[in-house]
Amino acid sequence: MRWNTKIITIVASGLFAVSTTFSATAATTLKLSHNQDRDHPVHKSMMYMADKVKEYTDGEIKIRIYPNGQLGTQRESMELLQNGALHIAKSNASEMESFEPSYGAFNIPYIFRDRDHYYRVLEGEIGDKILSSSYDKGFVGLTYYDAGARSFYAQKAIRTPADLQGVKIRVQPSPTAVEMIKLLGGSPTPLAYGELYTALQQGVVDGAENNPTALTTARHGEVAKVFSQDEHTMIPDVLVISSKTWDKLTKEQQDAIKKAAKESMLYHKDLWTKMTNESIEKAKKSMGVEFITVEKQPFIDAVKPMHDSALKTPEIADYIRGIDALADKK
Repeated sequence: MRWNTKIITIVASGLFAVSTTFSATAATTLKLSHNQDRDHPVHKSMMYMADKVKEYTDGEIKIRIYPNGQLGTQRESMELLQNGALHIAKSNASEMESFEPSYGAFNIPYIFRDRDHYYRVLEGEIGDKILSSSYDKGFVGLTYYDAGARSFYAQKAIRTPADLQGVKIRVQPSPTAVEMIKLLGGSPTPLAYGELYTALQQGVVDGAENNPTALTTARHGEVAKVFSQDEHTMIPDVLVISSKTWDKLTKEQQDAIKKAAKESMLYHKDLWTKMTNESIEKAKKSMGVEFITVEKQPFIDAVKPMHDSALKTPEIADYIRGIDALADKK
């Protein structure tokens, strides 16, 4: 892989920090990479976490945040993190599936009944187990950030799976995302998020699937005028730390970072709700996007084979059963 010179320079300065044991008396700076801008709830939530980490460690640990993909794409950041050249990175469960199969449990369509069910899983034992499952893969999960419910948007309404027949839909590079579109009758097209606006504009793809904020933050509402709210998946963003970095922290420092990270997830919850509501209003009023509520059951029926298959997949079967068991609990 060919690396951008700026990226190499920035991360190389962190190599010495992870090659030595962190001192309990000298301040240690951890580099955190993510692909959102400074106004995004994810960045604001990470800033909140960084402040709390500094507070809880009495200044021993500081976190320097690099937004806007300055240190590479999510996949590049994960690879740097596994090598110990980067300390902390934000990805999402869809891309994380290729690094640690456990995250695939979050990618099954309609696995979550509603947002309350989603948070019962993220805040509970199942969420914690998945975060801890990847230590031997080179990273440890710290927390989740709400990334909303994903639905289809295109130049036409998608009210039933039949409306997806032959339609080219951009998906993330995730096996489950590709399988979902195939079962719904569409043509899955993996594509980098940064290329999607032009792809929609030029007809390379006919539509995409994401949460409503994509319409405004990425201006997709300019080139896709119908948002069909089928809410097929609720895939969280995931904040992870290099196992090599984790091992060089004291137990007290690890506990402080985990505490700060979990608190930032709840801080983010309110920010995300506000941003989503504002994005929907802006998309409707300023961009002319039509929002359509669809009957979900035909979509649920079409992708049921994925749920059945997940229950037979050893890496995620127990997680799927646990998530299902939490559906009706309050």
